[in-house]
Amino acid sequence: MRIKVINPNTTESMTRTIARAAHAVAAPGTEIIAVSPAMGPVSIECHYDEAISALGVLEEVRKGEMNECEGYVIACFGDPGLLAAREIAKGPVVGIAEAAMHAASFITTGFSVVTTLTRTCIIAEHLAESYGMARFCRSVRGTDLAVLDLERPESDAYRVIVDQCRRALNEDRSGAIVLGCAGMADLCERISREIGAPVIDGVSAAVKIVEGLVSLGLVTSKIGDFAAPLPKPYKGLTSRFQPSP
Repeated sequence: MRIKVINPNTTESMTRTIARAAHAVAAPGTEIIAVSPAMGPVSIECHYDEAISALGVLEEVRKGEMNECEGYVIACFGDPGLLAAREIAKGPVVGIAEAAMHAASFITTGFSVVTTLTRTCIIAEHLAESYGMARFCRSVRGTDLAVLDLERPESDAYRVIVDQCRRALNEDRSGAIVLGCAGMADLCERISREIGAPVIDGVSAAVKIVEGLVSLGLVTSKIGDFAAPLPKPYKGLTSRFQPSP
């Protein structure tokens, strides 16, 4: 089984963190291909970043289709380009926010998302609503850490994240924590031990979900809105993304 894990930002060090998390849970025989697009923002922290990064995600899915990838993980908590990726992918495509929220709903009646900048909380809230998870999601807590602060020891990111996790358990009455950034993937087990509650990393959850779907022989339905994009001319910078007949 070949699964492509796409970090939609262009920071290679973060892609390596994501790759380690994916490899750690992958079943024997599962090949993980972790990549960053060649174009796009170094971090994704607003609606604009997400919109631009979706093009890089789609480019990597197109490449994956040529390399016979059987499934895809979009490793950004905004799940940028998810539905568009499903239109061009044969196999299943799973976003890490989607995977983490559903996984949390199986093990608790209420979870909190702990994420990076407070301005991005609305994105997670919208996704919870879209995925039918709003009744499980008791809060989305911003730490006001920039995404790239997660890689800077001087930012004290770990302490800040743990503090919000503890507050979520105590103040929101949540039974589990969903980490709201792929760059937090390497903190999951450590935080869980420290706070004494389940902590869910979306990268790991998404890899296992894609593995399960592929093992069941399930592919993305091409009936209805996930059918291939309609062939038509694209102009200017987007001409390279023009759908083929």
